[in-house]
Amino acid sequence: MLLDTFGRQAVDLRVSLTDRCNLRCTYCMPEEGLQWLAKPELLTDEEIVRLVEIAVRDLGVREVRFTGGEPLLRPGLVGIVAACADLEPRPELSLTTNAVGLARTAEALRAAGLDRVNVSLDTLDPETFRILTRRSRHQDVLDGLAAAEAAGLLPVKLNAVLMRGINDHEAPDLLAWCLERRYELRFIEQMPLDAQHGWDRSSMITAEEILERLSARFALTPEPSARRGAAPAERWLVDGGPGRVGVIASVTRPFCRACDRTRLTADGQVRNCLFATGETDLRTALRSGAGDAEIGELWRAAMWGKKAGAGIDAPEFHQPERPMSAIGG
Repeated sequence: MLLDTFGRQAVDLRVSLTDRCNLRCTYCMPEEGLQWLAKPELLTDEEIVRLVEIAVRDLGVREVRFTGGEPLLRPGLVGIVAACADLEPRPELSLTTNAVGLARTAEALRAAGLDRVNVSLDTLDPETFRILTRRSRHQDVLDGLAAAEAAGLLPVKLNAVLMRGINDHEAPDLLAWCLERRYELRFIEQMPLDAQHGWDRSSMITAEEILERLSARFALTPEPSARRGAAPAERWLVDGGPGRVGVIASVTRPFCRACDRTRLTADGQVRNCLFATGETDLRTALRSGAGDAEIGELWRAAMWGKKAGAGIDAPEFHQPERPMSAIGG
């Protein structure tokens, strides 16, 4: 098992397949100039599958989420999914994506064994999408969502980040749109994980503000906290249900006490927290001929040292050097 000194067990593995992305979201990346990982630094497809196998077979991981960057840019994605779906015990397999290109790959990913997708979509307006992402690919995302639903990658979940003065007024419209299509919408507070290190807490749309905007149109009833478990989102029934909406308040209401995640970067580093400033190198061990047991012990040691919380409110908090695109969502 992957335990820490506070009794938490990591059963949810986030695997970043690439740090590259075909969008340039303002809250994540600069428009240009970001240095990508060199190909020799990236784990090979075979190395990724081996590490996932160790995590699932030996360390108690039950869920695997493929992230990026944009994981659809990984040439071997379908093969990686298929190999992980063949593992025993079989983990639940999901993908976090911007959905650009998902229309072309949804069927193949479902056939390979992918269970569901989380899609990032912050706006229903194509021009606002262009402003936020610096790309005109809004229709590609909508097509990807439709393809995911048609392929049976269910439930389709949407993640949205609200930016003050840009798309924060769209919260009720986004929820209405998702309810009509039976998508599960979750709003995420903007986190200090941008490559520019320009995050400003005072300009962030908080969970309370999100709920105020939604409550102006919908009746929200909190789900019992016991049903949340280790999920990052607090959820509300909308107008009595069955529709739901979630809010991930990573900054104002952190959920570190119930965190069950471990993270593997595209270059083979274990991170025991999204906001960690240190990493444990598994790639070197892999390429030096270490056995599965030795790699497992390195991973256990990395998780054992996990802190009680991310410490965003602490005076000594420092934003990680790596941006979200390099860590993996």
